[in-house]
Amino acid sequence: MICKLYSSLNVKEHQIAQEAEISKQLSQMKTDIEPYEKFANALMLKSEKHTNRLAWLGLGLMGLQMGFLARLTWWEYSWDIMEPVTYFITYSTSLVMFAYYVVTKQDYNFPLVKDRQFLITFYKHAKKQGLDLDKYNSLKESIAQAELDLKRLRDPLQANLPIQQIQKQPQLKS
Repeated sequence: MICKLYSSLNVKEHQIAQEAEISKQLSQMKTDIEPYEKFANALMLKSEKHTNRLAWLGLGLMGLQMGFLARLTWWEYSWDIMEPVTYFITYSTSLVMFAYYVVTKQDYNFPLVKDRQFLITFYKHAKKQGLDLDKYNSLKESIAQAELDLKRLRDPLQANLPIQQIQKQPQLKS
């Protein structure tokens, strides 16, 4: 009974037609996003370099601060004089970290700060050079949705087909 209903509703043909339509849309979207991808990849590389330069600059400044405090502690003054100075420097650093949390509502840990700085730089350069990020992001989301739909259509559990029949179908190149 179920088998007759399944074949009379032409489910298999409908699935093949849906798969062909989604594959066609997916290839069109990939063609549309190609120039955006090249442009975005160049901007991502530029933003990554900028973010890395800022991280190295921070490391260099912390090294200079340590050297300066060491010089003042062991050559110019003594620890008795420099201890309150280092206390206030440490307290000021904690205050800056808390200010970061208040402004961004994010915990101050280095991967999150690096990602945030990367995105700020990326969006700034994209806006300056005229990349339509709304269209780029919507194309990326549409491609991801189409690939998910194809995966669902090709799933043997969803199609009620044996695995061997599904594996014979050509796969899309990503």
